[in-house]
Amino acid sequence: EVQLQASGGGLVQAGGSLTLTCITSGSTSVYGSIAWFRQAPGKEREGLSCISNGNTYYADSVKARFTMSRDNTKDAVYLQMNRLSPEDTATYYCAADSSQYCLQIVFNRHYTFDYWGRGTLVTVSS
Repeated sequence: EVQLQASGGGLVQAGGSLTLTCITSGSTSVYGSIAWFRQAPGKEREGLSCISNGNTYYADSVKARFTMSRDNTKDAVYLQMNRLSPEDTATYYCAADSSQYCLQIVFNRHYTFDYWGRGTLVTVSS
């Protein structure tokens, strides 16, 4: 079973940057897609970015500001977040799925990834 743990959240001022880290453990070879999501209080979960088959995809809301990367030697994925605004305040989660086509599932709010880590809270002050 894949286990994931996100970290790196915290309090940052508007305009600042933060990098989140997701460490995977267990049988990482069972998943084809890994993604970042967030959920703000009172709002639906939002897919932000994902990697599968060597390709990275982003939601329009973060495309110009966030960068997702992966280090297979460390079983880690990262989310570099720049130009943060209070609207980015949320709990951020990494998730993994067996699908090899993350673009088809990460932005589908009716689909739930197979494996989820505990979230990390990001708070952006104005």
